Amino acid sequence: MSWRPQYRSSKFRHVFGKPANKENCYDGVPITKSVHDNHFCAVNPRFIAVVTECAGGGAFLIIPIHQTGKIDPHHPRVCGHRGNVLDIKWNPFDDFSIASGSEDSTVKIWDIPKHGMMKNITTAKKELQGHSRRVGLIEWHPTAGNVLFSAGYDYKIMVWNLDTQDQVIKNPVKTISVHSDVVLSMSFNTDGSLLATSCKDKTLKVIDSHTGVVLQEANCKSHKASKVVFLGNLKKLISTGTSRWNNRQIALWDQDDLSVPLLEEDLDGSSGVPFPFYDPDTHMLYVAGKGDGNIRYYEISFEKPYLQFLAEYRSYLTQKGMGIMPKRGLDVSSCEVFRFYKLVTTKSIIEPLSMIVPRRSESYQEDIYPMTAGSEPAMTAEEWFKGVHKDPVLMSLKPGSKNSQSIPLVTAREPLSLLEPKRFQNRIEQLEVASIQERLEQKGTKEERLEDKIQSKTRPAFSNGCDLSECAPPKTENELLQMFYRQQEEIRRLRELLGQRDVRVKQLELEIKNIRNCPGSC
Repeated sequence: MSWRPQYRSSKFRHVFGKPANKENCYDGVPITKSVHDNHFCAVNPRFIAVVTECAGGGAFLIIPIHQTGKIDPHHPRVCGHRGNVLDIKWNPFDDFSIASGSEDSTVKIWDIPKHGMMKNITTAKKELQGHSRRVGLIEWHPTAGNVLFSAGYDYKIMVWNLDTQDQVIKNPVKTISVHSDVVLSMSFNTDGSLLATSCKDKTLKVIDSHTGVVLQEANCKSHKASKVVFLGNLKKLISTGTSRWNNRQIALWDQDDLSVPLLEEDLDGSSGVPFPFYDPDTHMLYVAGKGDGNIRYYEISFEKPYLQFLAEYRSYLTQKGMGIMPKRGLDVSSCEVFRFYKLVTTKSIIEPLSMIVPRRSESYQEDIYPMTAGSEPAMTAEEWFKGVHKDPVLMSLKPGSKNSQSIPLVTAREPLSLLEPKRFQNRIEQLEVASIQERLEQKGTKEERLEDKIQSKTRPAFSNGCDLSECAPPKTENELLQMFYRQQEEIRRLRELLGQRDVRVKQLELEIKNIRNCPGSC
């Protein structure tokens, strides 16, 4: 019987959770007692919104992100709904706009003052009236501005265009009626062309977000899905739910074939709904259970076994819901790659929890912070309703970078030689682009020369990390294993070097493309 050693390298294998101290928590928050399986919390770099318990309608708090500590019991609220608020979501392209869905069967859009709330807000900017029963889910489109999806207990998903002057919108642009029961979750892929849903009838669906046509459907008897999320551009889905034996379970699916799951893994025997959160930049999946304080995190790979367990954060503080901070709001100086906001009802607090990659260097770590989705829409609502698909506009998290000049996602690489100064009418722009090209060529030539020198010096002397003059064929099993590990370590190092080179090349190409698309170009 042959023995094959398990060797795997990952820069995220030592990620750990760091809860905030008491001074940096939000204390005295009257968190809702609703039993609805939602997050009840929404976060952006400026505010944190949380659904609260109140009498005579529904309300939620808007707290400035830096206003930690004890919250005033009379803190102003957003309280314009006639029924309990079931879901809230910040507009990804406007930090001062938030949507809410309620048991009164309406969806409302609210404008939050830039200086924060000084009094209760009771009048919404827009009111969407189309559902006949309560609205349980709302989702903003990830790339088009002012496009909102809502799912109600009338088994319908409605698509709304908010680029109108009307304060009350009674007719959605489109209604998707393909479900036979309540929709439990919705998730978009990266460009928003596909919508994945999980339904109470135990089915998963992949729907064309434009036409409403069901492209794939799963009805797996061994897995009852409650939540589903797209895994970025990996063309895969992750669903969480329960197994045939009522154990909490996660399942991995191919979005082009939902007949059989690629992978099923049991978690534990608890009864709370597991919430999945996916980070497309680091390919990490976080699974947080409702009613317990544990958060498991995994790394998603392109090859089998696809799902690699990393670690588990444990806490005695149980969470009722959770909010997540967008990437542009993270603290990159401390190597923070994800941040949760846990709603702890037993103590009426909101506890921030940072997921950190341990690094000794305090400089910016480009390998764990690739270009990420920014705060600018890639297209207007009108363009999207005409059938246009665009990838999200990317931005850099590097301190000091011009985040306002975000860079479009490149789907296909273009040679740098295509960038010709004659494309620009302005002579100054020609000189700028030519100088950038010259610097890039000089840098590439220097790197090639340096590589040649290193190879010429090291090739005759070393191989696989061993001195050839002292390297002898392995005689024992231990020597063979040591040589094998050295080879694997060198392969890992070369792969990391190649990955960093690809990231640098893509950044340079994006900078060139940004210059080409800047105002004033022809």
